[in-house]
Parts: sequence; structure tokens; C-alpha cells
Amino acid sequence: MCRTAQEPQDPEEDEDDVDATAAAFTALLEDSAEELYEQAPCGYLSTMMDGTIAKINTTLLDWLGLNRRQVVGRMRFTDLLTVGGKLYHETHFAPLLRMSGEVNGIALDIKAAGGARLPVLVTSRLKTSTDGEPVLIRTTVFDARDRRAYEAELLRARKAAEEARRQAEADRERLQEALAVLQQSLLPSALPQVPGLEAASHYHTASPDLLGGDFYDLFPLDGTRWAFFLGDVCGKGPKAAAVTSLTRHTLRAAALHDPDPVTVLTTLNTVLNQRYTSGDTRYCTAVFGILEPRGEQCAVQIAAGGHPSALIQRADGTAEFLPTPGGMLIGILPEARFARAHTVLHRGDTLLLYTDGLTEARIGPKRELYGEDALRAFATAQPPAGPQALVTALTGLLDGFGDGLDDDTALLALGIPAPLPTPASEDPT
Repeated sequence: MCRTAQEPQDPEEDEDDVDATAAAFTALLEDSAEELYEQAPCGYLSTMMDGTIAKINTTLLDWLGLNRRQVVGRMRFTDLLTVGGKLYHETHFAPLLRMSGEVNGIALDIKAAGGARLPVLVTSRLKTSTDGEPVLIRTTVFDARDRRAYEAELLRARKAAEEARRQAEADRERLQEALAVLQQSLLPSALPQVPGLEAASHYHTASPDLLGGDFYDLFPLDGTRWAFFLGDVCGKGPKAAAVTSLTRHTLRAAALHDPDPVTVLTTLNTVLNQRYTSGDTRYCTAVFGILEPRGEQCAVQIAAGGHPSALIQRADGTAEFLPTPGGMLIGILPEARFARAHTVLHRGDTLLLYTDGLTEARIGPKRELYGEDALRAFATAQPPAGPQALVTALTGLLDGFGDGLDDDTALLALGIPAPLPTPASEDPT
């Protein structure tokens, strides 16, 4: 109860306070050092220099389950320890005590009542005589059961966390393997051999944890013509993979029905637009083309929808784009317009199709786009040695982009191999 400044103090309350203070002071005077020693919350003992116990408090005797007669003058400190504790005491504890004069907080096990092991923390100090000679050892023993239990729990938690980490890593590796298998199922296992032509491809995965949406293919239409396509589905993951699978199968089926490039892309646009009309719009970019080899030449017809222009590396060392302006994204609108183009490949020429992961890579300190101009310059700098040589060079380029390449990239190169150089005739002399 709060007393205001005007209220008189109760004399009986003053007398109670004085009595309580007097009782506390009297108890403090009667609390002898011997009683503090005997009933302390930790164990105390003093030993001779050979380890014989000369004095031990009641607390430690209770822990040991022994009486004073059994211990004082009859046992050594090491007799209280477990086998492992004795070994550690002889090899580490005692030598360190002799050298430094004190040892603090060493973890040991003592043999408690009933044969149980009691984890303790031991601190020992040498007491010296007036001439500096050690005469006895004073030791304090702290009960470390709570600490040991805490450490055991920490160790258990650490082991559980490590096991969880290993399991997560194993699961991630299995997931990456499964994703790699699924990714490969969306691409041809190998390109077919086209008489008179050379073909090469490469798929660069930006992240092993995500399915990419890039795709390509090359397949025969009849005895003289071959179809090819390359594209990029919007997004990543399982949904993008489903669209990729549908796109590849639709392009193949449409090409076998009517191989005209614009007609094929129009069919794909209709399928995607009708399939994804519930708000989850899915679309892609693509280039579809027809190859018709004619001896030393190969006629090429292509149509493109929203896709980067194909690049041609010519046998004379130049490089140029085959522009397809105005081609629209495939699958967004019910009716879409697609750009058409054609060219002729001669010996040593290579037609390169690629997805925008290549040209949209970020390079240099300013993280600038790599771009189409840089790609054309790169192709011009490469010797016109055919599709495989160009794809190999581009693979090295992609690897050099490092983390600047944050999107999957597909490459498909087609061309007529250059004639092998005529070997120099041997000197008849």
C-alpha cells in the first residue's frame, strides 16, 4: 500500500523492519566459513602433493556417495576419476598444473554414487609455502551435468543439421539429374546425317536447377528436303517444358502435313493460342526452315516469329544476318503475321540459328548486352571451317560469359562443308 506524505508512519511497521534486519544480521554472523565450505553448491577438496586427499566438503562426498573416513587420508584425487579421467589427469592435467600452478575449468568424469559417471569441471591451484615450495593442491569441482546435456544436445542438433544438409544436397543432385534427363528428352539425342550437309548443335544450361524452354530439331521431309527449327518458350520450369514438348511435336506434325514455313508457324500459333486461353498465356519465338540441297548449293527457306535473325557465315570470311522483320510472337494472338526469307548456301557457308540467351548476355564491368553486332563480329573473326567449328567457337564464348549468361542458349548450325585442301605433291627428287 502506498503511503502519502501526509499519512503518519505506523510504529508497529517500523518495529517489524528492525526485527527482520536484526534476524538477518544474526544469521550472517552465525554463518561460519566452515559451514560455507561444507555446504557449498560445488565440491571442494585439498590434496597433498602426491594427490592424497586431506580435506573434502560434504557436497562432494554426497556426489560420490562416500563418507569422510573412506576418503580422507585413504584415497587420492585420481581414485575419484573414471579410467579415462585418470589417463587425462596424468598426461595433461597434472603436468599443466605443475608448470603453471593452476588449471581452470577442465572437463573430467568422476565416479559418482551407484557407479554412475558424473561430468564435472575441475579447477585446481597450488598452495605454496613462504619459501615458494608447493605444499598442497586446492581443487574446486563443479557439477557439469547440465552443461554436458546442453553440449550433447548441441552435438545432436549439429549432426541432425549436417545430415539434413547432406540429404538436401543428395536430393538436389537427384533433382538436377532428373532435370537433365527431362531437358535432354526435349531435344534430339543426336542430329541426323544430311547427305551433302553438315549440322552441329549445342545447348548451354544457365541453371541446372531449372528447366529451360529452348528447343531445336532437324528431320527429313522427303527424299530431297529437310526441315529444321529452333525456338524459345517463354519462362522456365515444368510449365515451360510442357509448352516446349507441345511446340516440338506440333512443328513436326505440321511440317509433315504442309512444310511451307509460314504455314507451319501459323499452325503452331493456332495450337498454342487455343490451348492457353484460360489466362495462363504461353507463347514462344521460333524459326522454321526448309533445306533443299542441290549439288554444290543448298536452297534455304525460313519463316520467323519474334525470333532473332539467323546469321550466315560466308566462305569468303564475311558474316551477315538473314533478316526476318515483323515476325510476331507465336501463341499470343489468334492470328499472327510471320516474316519469310530465303537464301542459298554455297560450299563453306554456315547458317547459324541461336536463342537470345547469347545476344542478351551481360558482359564487361558495365554489364552491357553482348548484342547482334558483337555476334556478327565474332563470326567474321572465325575461319569459315563449317558448322561444327563455328559451334565449338561459340561454346567457348558462352562459357566465357560466366554469370553474365543468365538464360539458356540453344545453337543450331547448318552448312555445306568446304572442300578439303588439296595436299601438296611430294617432291619427286
